[in-house]
Amino acid sequence: MKTETQIINAYWELLETLTLKLKLKLIEKLSQSVDKDVHMKNDRFEKSFGAWIDSRDSDEIIAEIRNSRTLNRQIESF
Repeated sequence: MKTETQIINAYWELLETLTLKLKLKLIEKLSQSVDKDVHMKNDRFEKSFGAWIDSRDSDEIIAEIRNSRTLNRQIESF
């Protein structure tokens, strides 16, 4: 945390002398950057799980899964 504070303070020393117009432009660019980062983070989360694409409704899918189950256990004797 101390390092982050030092970095922020160093940037502030550089930026505090900017004109109001330049500061507003910088705020705009930083805001766009944050929006982009948030959007990319959400995309990565959604893509990590994939998507199920199917025209059937959930009841049909559940019925197919249940009907495809097979019992193939073999009990071994001792």
